[in-house]
Amino acid sequence: MATSPPYPTHGTYGTHGTYGAHGTYGPYPAYAAQPPTPTPRARWWHRTWVRYGALVTLLALSGLVILALVRRETGTDGFLVGLGLAVLPVPLLVAAFRWLDRVAPGPWRNLVFAFAWGACAAALIAIVANSFATRWIATTTADPASADTLGATVIAPVVEESAKAAAVLLVFLFRRRDFTGIVDGVVIAGVTATGFAFTENILYLGTAFGTDQLTGGSGIASVTAATFFVRIIMSPFAHPLFTVLTGIGFGIAALSADRQHVRRVLLPLAGLLLAMGTHALWNGSASFGPYGFFAVYGMFMVPVFGLLVWLAVYTRQRELRTVREELPAYAAAGWLTPAEPYALGSLRARRLAREYAGHHLGKPAARTVAQYEAYATSLAFLRHRGRRGRAGADFAVRERELLHELWARRDVARPALDHAARMTAPVRPVYGYDGYGYGYGWRPVPMQAPYAAYPVLPAQPVHNPYQH
Repeated sequence: MATSPPYPTHGTYGTHGTYGAHGTYGPYPAYAAQPPTPTPRARWWHRTWVRYGALVTLLALSGLVILALVRRETGTDGFLVGLGLAVLPVPLLVAAFRWLDRVAPGPWRNLVFAFAWGACAAALIAIVANSFATRWIATTTADPASADTLGATVIAPVVEESAKAAAVLLVFLFRRRDFTGIVDGVVIAGVTATGFAFTENILYLGTAFGTDQLTGGSGIASVTAATFFVRIIMSPFAHPLFTVLTGIGFGIAALSADRQHVRRVLLPLAGLLLAMGTHALWNGSASFGPYGFFAVYGMFMVPVFGLLVWLAVYTRQRELRTVREELPAYAAAGWLTPAEPYALGSLRARRLAREYAGHHLGKPAARTVAQYEAYATSLAFLRHRGRRGRAGADFAVRERELLHELWARRDVARPALDHAARMTAPVRPVYGYDGYGYGYGWRPVPMQAPYAAYPVLPAQPVHNPYQH
């Protein structure tokens, strides 16, 4: 087994794309004339901590204010009851979005930020803006009933979806490496909306409990039970469904080339408008007659929900296919073993590799294999974008970073992935001589030969798909 990468890690670039004193070609002979200049660490570190500090402060202040506002509206008892009931669907929704993101899981900090933004900042913006707009309309028109209807069907969808979309926009702009496609947009948007719905449900359920305390309602016939059934049982996915439309717009924009400025602006706006329209239809369903809510729920919300689930699962399968199609180029260059593209393109094989490493080497090894899988997936997506002319100018630098991360973890990940490739290899019929005639049987045959039979090939260039 090779103990060094397919190109030397020290030296300076020579002429004609050679690297080092021996004149061997590295993975980037055609386009890396000089090694990348590192960013000054102190300056980068300072900017990062300033951003994190400002963001944490903003979210913390928003959380304290929203806590005070909700508690004032519901009372202490109502707040505690609402909190206990509203938290029930949150783990299920977050787990569903995390399951969807299994192919190329984003960092937890992005999900924590998205949930906190939805639960604190977006909820605070919505409460303040909706209250102000409704009161202004009621004062102007002298008709409180129409002000409430207009506020629910027009003002609330615009304000709430814009506030939630801000989280998706921030991740899209400042965490661009973690935002590579539709699935990332769906996950960030869905988790943001889950946080927003969590705070909103506390308010509605706490208010319903306070109403029951005043009227003496209890049991199934209580307002709290009815509110819980509608918001927690029937439609916990309502807010995520609306905002996911915005996330899809950002996800498609992320797949576009940097030079397609109009497309990258219009697609997120189109998704936001669809989210606002769907939200307005849902809020206005109560004014469509006694059965308007159930008609909109059954004829629109459920089919749209099913369509979005299908789209998300289909997109995830397409991501796996991209991994299987793009990584063989790196296996041919010696960076990966021949069996790895097949194993990395299967969720079952990935899981078996992590379990194998964890069983034989412990939990740190399982985490190392998970990191290896994530870096390999990012590498496949990067190359896919490059081949389609959608990679950025930092393609070479980013590719080099990912390859070094893979090489640093190869000793732990390769045996685990080889085992997973063998365990998940398709079973094919095999013919052989049994002493009397030709026998017939079945045995697993890997799609790629195990890496032990193939030495790592030194000095093999990887074609840069971004170069035309």
